[in-house]
Amino acid sequence: MDWWKDAVFYQIYPRSFKDHNNDGVGDLKGIVEKLDYLSWLGVDVVWLSPFFKSPMEDFGYDISDYKDVDPLFGTINDFDELVDEIHRRGMKIIIDQVYNHTSDKHPWFIESKSSRNNPKADWYIWKDPKPNGDPPNNWISLFSGENPQSAWEWDDNRKQYYLHLFGKEQPDLNWRNGEVKRKIFESMKFWLDRGVDGFRFDAASHYYKDPSFQDALKGPQVKKTLFHSARDEYYWDRFSGRPETLLAVEEIKRFMNSYGDKVSIGEITSDMGLCLYLIFTISGRFDLAFNIDFMEKLSLNAKKVRELSENVNTFFGERAWPSYVLGNHDNYRIINRLTNGMKVGENEKKLIAKLAATLLLTVRGTPFVYYGEEIGMEDTEVPYDKIVDPWGKALWPRKGRDVCRTPMQWNGEKHAGFSEVTPWLPINSNKAHVNVENEKKDPRSILNFYRSLLKLRKSHVALRRGAMHFIDAPDDIICYTRNISKEKIVVLLNFGSVPKRVNLSTHGKVLLGSHRGIGEDFYDQDVEPFESVVIDVSK
Repeated sequence: MDWWKDAVFYQIYPRSFKDHNNDGVGDLKGIVEKLDYLSWLGVDVVWLSPFFKSPMEDFGYDISDYKDVDPLFGTINDFDELVDEIHRRGMKIIIDQVYNHTSDKHPWFIESKSSRNNPKADWYIWKDPKPNGDPPNNWISLFSGENPQSAWEWDDNRKQYYLHLFGKEQPDLNWRNGEVKRKIFESMKFWLDRGVDGFRFDAASHYYKDPSFQDALKGPQVKKTLFHSARDEYYWDRFSGRPETLLAVEEIKRFMNSYGDKVSIGEITSDMGLCLYLIFTISGRFDLAFNIDFMEKLSLNAKKVRELSENVNTFFGERAWPSYVLGNHDNYRIINRLTNGMKVGENEKKLIAKLAATLLLTVRGTPFVYYGEEIGMEDTEVPYDKIVDPWGKALWPRKGRDVCRTPMQWNGEKHAGFSEVTPWLPINSNKAHVNVENEKKDPRSILNFYRSLLKLRKSHVALRRGAMHFIDAPDDIICYTRNISKEKIVVLLNFGSVPKRVNLSTHGKVLLGSHRGIGEDFYDQDVEPFESVVIDVSK
């Protein structure tokens, strides 16, 4: 039971993992082709971003059929083969479920907008305009660029506005309609019956909206980060973490429990941060909440990273189980975020990537690895004429999400072993040395370090289930222990660019280190710049 507490999840963005049929876009058979690599790496669960039928206005997060595979990715038989092949290798598979909204090309929406009295008229959120013709309220779209755009789109046929918290091509479903809920549960059943081991629920904190549809509180609407425009307290109070949504989550959990040991993961977004993550993951609700707060605030400031990690550990305690993540399909690559504005060489980049990996895979909680992190992939420069992400176009000249979604770099060839034709997004020019084939051969590569960390995690229960305690250390150093029963492990991370002396007060043996050999003694020694070291101090 609770197998997901021990597991390491690996997120695949299907368009960018492996192109099997050489049309420039990744597909399900391409993923099957690379399963032996994932098994070799040591991941436990494969998480697939959407592969369902879609017009691809938001690249799969605008779904037009919840129960079928988009031909771009293959067929339903290809999916069944993928499930079987993942299970045959002793791994599990989870998939995204996007139930806050559909595509505007979904048959439900086409019927809904056809008239005000059709059977699906209120399957979406429709409102009359204000007397002056303006939208019903001041809510803004999360896909706004520098200038906030309304979350309401006018439909000339119904003479009403429909709500879209994301793109205008993604109308929000009306969860207060019983038939909508029934269809959503039918969709979950369809995929559970096909053998999936759980779901990651996209935008799960947004399902229900304030039924009064009042204006949000006024406040700053300046975009400070990739996400930060609508994510202020003036806005989120109208739909994030509403009681009705929590009750729906409990209903989802009960339904999934009827299938046995399946995992449920919620993408929860709000400025409430940890509070909302905990609210959504206490007993009877989601098993895990995607820790976006940690991902967005992670830096090379050791004091702040300790505070972030310690707050998660203390706040969750025995109440719920935390998760940790370095990156995903919506955020810049971890190396770019951690080195932003710094002048760093290739060796320092490798050390910083190993530092982040050690943190991710040794703190108390379930880790999520985004494809390419294990080889140190970086953001790829995407010129304006190559941008396909609607948010990227809105943000220009700032970077959008395309930069973190570029094809997986399997080798140093022209198209990085991803495809034999020009891929849907440009490939990073560093593919010559940042690639799987090259790094497999290098014992000191980021890839082999990740693999060693995954092996270490599997072989030491303290790293999976043990208590975590932070120990005071010199500036730039984070030090914590993981212990259970007689097993005790110390993790030392130097987030600074100068050596720092650390005295453990007890002798230990190095289990894994970015600078040291396995089995080396450690007691009173310097921790080198950007060094990470895992030490066994068990008696």
